[in-house]
Amino acid sequence: MNFAKLIDHTILKPNVLDQEVEALCSEAKKFGFASVCLNPSYVALAKSRLAGSDVKVCTVIGFPLGQNTTRTKIFEAEDAIELGAVELDYVVNVSDVLNERYAVVKAEMEQFAGLKQKHSGILIKIILETCYLSLAQISKLCQLAKEANLDFVKTSTGFGSGGATVEQVELMRKTVGPTMGVKASGGIRSYEDAFKMVEAGASRIGASAGVRIVSEAIS
Repeated sequence: MNFAKLIDHTILKPNVLDQEVEALCSEAKKFGFASVCLNPSYVALAKSRLAGSDVKVCTVIGFPLGQNTTRTKIFEAEDAIELGAVELDYVVNVSDVLNERYAVVKAEMEQFAGLKQKHSGILIKIILETCYLSLAQISKLCQLAKEANLDFVKTSTGFGSGGATVEQVELMRKTVGPTMGVKASGGIRSYEDAFKMVEAGASRIGASAGVRIVSEAIS
Protein backbone atom coordinates (compact mmCIF):
# COMPACT_ATOMS: atom_id res chain seq x y z
CA MET A 1 0.00 0.00 0.00
CA ASN A 2 1.31 3.45 -0.92
CA PHE A 3 0.38 5.24 2.28
CA ALA A 4 1.44 8.64 0.99
CA LYS A 5 -1.38 8.62 -1.57
CA LEU A 6 -3.89 8.37 1.28
CA ILE A 7 -2.68 11.50 3.06
CA ASP A 8 -3.90 15.08 2.88
CA HIS A 9 -0.77 16.85 4.19
CA THR A 10 -2.28 19.51 6.41
CA ILE A 11 -1.53 22.87 7.96
CA LEU A 12 -4.53 24.75 9.32
CA LYS A 13 -3.25 26.61 12.37
CA PRO A 14 -4.00 30.35 12.55
CA ASN A 15 -0.37 31.51 12.79
CA VAL A 16 1.00 30.02 9.58
CA LEU A 17 4.11 31.46 7.96
CA ASP A 18 4.68 31.52 4.21
CA GLN A 19 7.78 29.37 4.55
CA GLU A 20 5.75 26.71 6.38
CA VAL A 21 3.36 26.49 3.45
CA GLU A 22 6.26 26.31 1.02
CA ALA A 23 7.80 23.50 3.11
CA LEU A 24 4.44 21.70 3.20
CA CYS A 25 4.25 21.79 -0.59
CA SER A 26 7.84 20.62 -0.97
CA GLU A 27 7.20 17.69 1.36
CA ALA A 28 4.00 16.84 -0.49
CA LYS A 29 5.86 16.65 -3.80
CA LYS A 30 8.75 14.71 -2.28
CA PHE A 31 6.59 12.05 -0.65
CA GLY A 32 3.75 12.04 -3.18
CA PHE A 33 0.89 12.94 -0.85
CA ALA A 34 -2.64 13.08 -2.21
CA SER A 35 -3.02 16.77 -1.44
CA VAL A 36 -2.00 19.66 0.72
CA CYS A 37 -4.84 20.95 2.89
CA LEU A 38 -4.62 24.56 4.00
CA ASN A 39 -6.68 27.65 4.65
CA PRO A 40 -8.15 29.50 1.66
CA SER A 41 -5.74 32.43 1.91
CA TYR A 42 -2.89 30.07 1.01
CA VAL A 43 -4.54 28.32 -1.94
CA ALA A 44 -2.88 30.51 -4.58
CA LEU A 45 0.59 30.05 -3.09
CA ALA A 46 0.10 26.28 -2.86
CA LYS A 47 -1.10 26.11 -6.45
CA SER A 48 2.02 27.91 -7.65
CA ARG A 49 4.35 25.73 -5.58
CA LEU A 50 2.68 22.50 -6.71
CA ALA A 51 2.62 23.34 -10.42
CA GLY A 52 3.75 20.39 -12.51
CA SER A 53 3.07 17.82 -9.77
CA ASP A 54 0.06 15.57 -9.23
CA VAL A 55 -0.45 16.80 -5.65
CA LYS A 56 -3.87 18.41 -5.34
CA VAL A 57 -4.72 21.66 -3.57
CA CYS A 58 -7.33 21.12 -0.87
CA THR A 59 -8.85 23.86 1.25
CA VAL A 60 -11.41 24.20 4.02
CA ILE A 61 -14.73 26.02 3.82
CA GLY A 62 -16.78 27.39 6.72
CA PHE A 63 -13.85 26.44 8.91
CA PRO A 64 -13.67 25.55 11.73
CA LEU A 65 -17.17 26.10 13.14
CA GLY A 66 -19.43 25.58 10.15
CA GLN A 67 -21.73 28.30 11.43
CA ASN A 68 -21.57 30.54 8.35
CA THR A 69 -24.68 30.76 6.23
CA THR A 70 -24.84 28.43 3.25
CA ARG A 71 -24.68 31.42 0.92
CA THR A 72 -21.43 32.52 2.55
CA LYS A 73 -19.98 29.02 2.36
CA ILE A 74 -20.79 28.68 -1.33
CA PHE A 75 -19.25 32.09 -2.08
CA GLU A 76 -16.12 31.03 -0.18
CA ALA A 77 -16.05 27.76 -2.11
CA GLU A 78 -16.36 29.49 -5.47
CA ASP A 79 -13.57 31.89 -4.53
CA ALA A 80 -11.32 29.00 -3.47
CA ILE A 81 -11.98 27.17 -6.75
CA GLU A 82 -11.10 30.31 -8.71
CA LEU A 83 -7.82 30.53 -6.77
CA GLY A 84 -6.95 26.93 -7.63
CA ALA A 85 -8.45 24.58 -5.06
CA VAL A 86 -9.78 21.31 -6.48
CA GLU A 87 -10.75 19.62 -3.20
CA LEU A 88 -13.04 21.36 -0.72
CA ASP A 89 -13.56 20.19 2.88
CA TYR A 90 -16.58 22.07 4.21
CA VAL A 91 -17.88 22.04 7.78
CA VAL A 92 -21.47 21.10 8.47
CA ASN A 93 -23.44 23.38 10.78
CA VAL A 94 -23.48 21.15 13.86
CA SER A 95 -26.26 23.24 15.41
CA ASP A 96 -28.51 22.33 12.48
CA VAL A 97 -27.78 18.67 13.15
CA LEU A 98 -28.35 18.89 16.90
CA ASN A 99 -31.62 20.74 16.29
CA GLU A 100 -32.63 18.11 13.73
CA ARG A 101 -32.86 20.58 10.86
CA TYR A 102 -31.92 17.83 8.42
CA ALA A 103 -33.73 19.43 5.50
CA VAL A 104 -31.46 22.47 5.87
CA VAL A 105 -28.38 20.25 6.14
CA LYS A 106 -29.41 18.28 3.06
CA ALA A 107 -30.12 21.45 1.07
CA GLU A 108 -26.61 22.72 1.85
CA MET A 109 -25.12 19.39 0.79
CA GLU A 110 -26.96 19.62 -2.51
CA GLN A 111 -25.61 23.13 -3.14
CA PHE A 112 -22.07 21.88 -2.58
CA ALA A 113 -22.73 18.89 -4.84
CA GLY A 114 -23.87 21.39 -7.46
CA LEU A 115 -20.37 22.85 -7.56
CA LYS A 116 -19.20 19.58 -9.12
CA GLN A 117 -21.58 20.13 -12.02
CA LYS A 118 -20.39 23.69 -12.47
CA HIS A 119 -16.67 23.04 -12.05
CA SER A 120 -15.20 19.92 -13.60
CA GLY A 121 -12.91 17.82 -11.40
CA ILE A 122 -13.90 19.33 -8.06
CA LEU A 123 -14.11 16.94 -5.10
CA ILE A 124 -16.31 17.72 -2.08
CA LYS A 125 -15.78 16.44 1.47
CA ILE A 126 -18.16 17.24 4.31
CA ILE A 127 -16.65 17.58 7.79
CA LEU A 128 -19.09 16.17 10.36
CA GLU A 129 -17.20 17.17 13.54
CA THR A 130 -18.09 13.79 15.00
CA CYS A 131 -16.97 14.62 18.55
CA TYR A 132 -20.22 16.54 19.04
CA LEU A 133 -22.53 13.92 17.52
CA SER A 134 -24.09 10.63 18.52
CA LEU A 135 -23.49 7.55 16.43
CA ALA A 136 -27.07 7.83 15.15
CA GLN A 137 -26.45 11.43 14.04
CA ILE A 138 -23.20 10.45 12.34
CA SER A 139 -24.99 7.68 10.48
CA LYS A 140 -27.81 10.03 9.44
CA LEU A 141 -25.38 12.61 8.05
CA CYS A 142 -23.47 9.95 6.14
CA GLN A 143 -26.67 8.70 4.55
CA LEU A 144 -27.68 12.24 3.55
CA ALA A 145 -24.22 12.92 2.11
CA LYS A 146 -24.41 9.75 0.07
CA GLU A 147 -27.85 10.72 -1.26
CA ALA A 148 -26.56 14.20 -2.13
CA ASN A 149 -23.66 12.72 -4.13
CA LEU A 150 -20.85 14.24 -2.11
CA ASP A 151 -17.47 12.56 -2.52
CA PHE A 152 -16.30 12.10 1.07
CA VAL A 153 -17.50 12.18 4.64
CA LYS A 154 -14.81 13.43 7.02
CA THR A 155 -14.64 13.06 10.78
CA SER A 156 -13.19 16.24 12.20
CA THR A 157 -11.71 19.71 11.84
CA GLY A 158 -9.03 19.04 14.42
CA PHE A 159 -10.31 22.08 16.32
CA GLY A 160 -13.19 20.38 18.15
CA SER A 161 -13.17 18.55 21.47
CA GLY A 162 -11.94 15.32 19.88
CA GLY A 163 -10.70 13.76 16.65
CA ALA A 164 -11.35 10.59 14.69
CA THR A 165 -12.08 7.29 16.41
CA VAL A 166 -12.04 3.79 14.98
CA GLU A 167 -15.67 3.28 15.97
CA GLN A 168 -16.78 6.39 14.10
CA VAL A 169 -14.80 5.55 10.97
CA GLU A 170 -16.17 2.00 10.94
CA LEU A 171 -19.72 3.37 11.18
CA MET A 172 -19.10 5.93 8.45
CA ARG A 173 -17.73 3.29 6.09
CA LYS A 174 -20.61 0.92 6.85
CA THR A 175 -23.15 3.68 6.15
CA VAL A 176 -21.73 5.07 2.91
CA GLY A 177 -20.69 1.74 1.42
CA PRO A 178 -17.53 0.77 -0.46
CA THR A 179 -17.35 3.45 -3.14
CA MET A 180 -17.73 6.77 -1.30
CA GLY A 181 -14.69 8.27 0.42
CA VAL A 182 -14.18 8.35 4.18
CA LYS A 183 -11.59 10.76 5.55
CA ALA A 184 -10.28 10.32 9.08
CA SER A 185 -8.74 13.43 10.60
CA GLY A 186 -7.99 14.84 14.01
CA GLY A 187 -5.43 13.37 16.35
CA ILE A 188 -3.71 11.10 13.81
CA ARG A 189 -0.03 11.54 14.58
CA SER A 190 1.66 8.23 13.78
CA TYR A 191 1.66 5.36 11.30
CA GLU A 192 -0.03 3.21 13.92
CA ASP A 193 -2.85 5.75 14.28
CA ALA A 194 -3.25 6.04 10.52
CA PHE A 195 -3.15 2.29 9.91
CA LYS A 196 -5.95 1.72 12.44
CA MET A 197 -8.10 4.25 10.58
CA VAL A 198 -7.41 2.63 7.21
CA GLU A 199 -8.26 -0.78 8.65
CA ALA A 200 -11.52 0.72 9.95
CA GLY A 201 -12.42 1.92 6.45
CA ALA A 202 -10.76 5.30 5.90
CA SER A 203 -9.68 5.97 2.31
CA ARG A 204 -8.02 9.29 3.12
CA ILE A 205 -6.11 10.54 6.17
CA GLY A 206 -5.94 14.19 7.15
CA ALA A 207 -2.84 14.89 9.22
CA SER A 208 -0.17 17.48 9.88
CA ALA A 209 2.17 14.57 10.71
CA GLY A 210 2.23 13.20 7.16
CA VAL A 211 6.01 13.01 6.93
CA ARG A 212 6.24 11.11 10.22
CA ILE A 213 3.48 8.72 9.15
CA VAL A 214 5.07 7.75 5.85
CA SER A 215 8.54 7.61 7.39
CA GLU A 216 7.28 5.16 10.00
CA ALA A 217 5.42 3.20 7.33
CA ILE A 218 8.62 2.44 5.43
CA SER A 219 10.91 1.95 8.45
